[in-house]
Amino acid sequence: MFHHLDSRKLLSLAALITLFAGCRPASSVALKQVPDSPVAVRTVAVAETEVQQTTHQPATVRAYYRSEIRPKASGFVREIKVDIGDVVQAGDELVQIDVPEMLKRREVIQAKIQRLKAEEKRATAEVNLSDAQVRSAVAGLAETESEMNRVDASLAAAQSEFDRTTDLVERGSLQNRMLDEVRQKRDSQRAAKQAVASSIESAKANVTVAEARKAAAEADSEAALAETAIAQRELEELDVMINYATLRAPIAGVVTQRNVEPGDLVGQSDGPSSEPLFVISQVDKLRVHIPVPESDASRVNVGDEVTLTFPSFSGQEPMKASVTRRSGSLDPSTRTMIVEVELANDDGKLLPGMFGQASISLSAKIAANLLPSRAIRFREDGQAYVYVVGQDETVTVASIETGWDDGSSIEVRSGLLPGQRVVDAHLKRFSDGQKVAVLNQ
Repeated sequence: MFHHLDSRKLLSLAALITLFAGCRPASSVALKQVPDSPVAVRTVAVAETEVQQTTHQPATVRAYYRSEIRPKASGFVREIKVDIGDVVQAGDELVQIDVPEMLKRREVIQAKIQRLKAEEKRATAEVNLSDAQVRSAVAGLAETESEMNRVDASLAAAQSEFDRTTDLVERGSLQNRMLDEVRQKRDSQRAAKQAVASSIESAKANVTVAEARKAAAEADSEAALAETAIAQRELEELDVMINYATLRAPIAGVVTQRNVEPGDLVGQSDGPSSEPLFVISQVDKLRVHIPVPESDASRVNVGDEVTLTFPSFSGQEPMKASVTRRSGSLDPSTRTMIVEVELANDDGKLLPGMFGQASISLSAKIAANLLPSRAIRFREDGQAYVYVVGQDETVTVASIETGWDDGSSIEVRSGLLPGQRVVDAHLKRFSDGQKVAVLNQ
């Protein structure tokens, strides 16, 4: 019986539900069949504006100058005169290296120079002696030539007397005996002239020999001087190497590294790739290196304003500076250009190696297509897009490429043209072809 009653109750309930559905107003059914009305939206237009861009990049503090000290001389470290943190001036001694073999070699060269100087004196004496011999030979030649003049005069007189006597004999004024005496006298003068002529030739030969000896002596003297000069240059070269045994600070700054201990064996064979003995950094003035990407590199100029912030000084005002120099080329591995800013660091607050952020206000203005940042959406993969509203108030979903972003506006580099209108900030998502109702057109 109970089963029968339950069935009757269920049939009654179904009848009531059917009756209720049949009594619903016709307007409710008709409302379901009316399509959704267009969504009301506000739009903004892409504006082409001349803007002064700002590029935000990481910044690294570097010493103004950083000098790595390596040894040129080989030897054992005898004395270390500075340690890390010490302030040094250019020329201050850093370390002494023992070079006993160089000192011994210096003594040998000094002895060699003394011997060569003695050789110089001997060669100089030879030159003086040879010069005296030349003068003596020249004087002898002059004397012989003078004797020739006297003999020539005597021969001329004898010849004249012979001619006169011959004339007198031929006329019978004198006897033949007188002619023989005059002839003998003339022949004697001729013989004397020949002897003097031989003496002149001998004197000339003596002069030639003396001059040759003098030239040889002068050559020996020049060779001795050259040998001494070579030895002196060797001594000077060795002195330079000995001076390398004392390492000095090439710049004024702070010793930021020390990698040597007393007694260490050091030498130039270590090469530039080895660890330096000392590193000295100039920190009273610093350089800040800012790698600027390729897209902004060409627009950075010397003098552009730079704002620097450092996490170490988060509670302090940002530092203001200007671009001091730009490298003018891109690093092929990173496609960035190094921009450099100089900062005074008299208080020593900044340290080389610090990391910060730099904002460079680019002085070169550009024409950019801008949209308010609220009108641009981003997909999960980071792709930016906007809802473009056409003349017929139909939505088109357009992907765009964005550029710099100052927080309120974003540059649209491609995908839109100036003057095109897009849906402003809205919570609803739209699809291609969807109709909207524009409120501000």
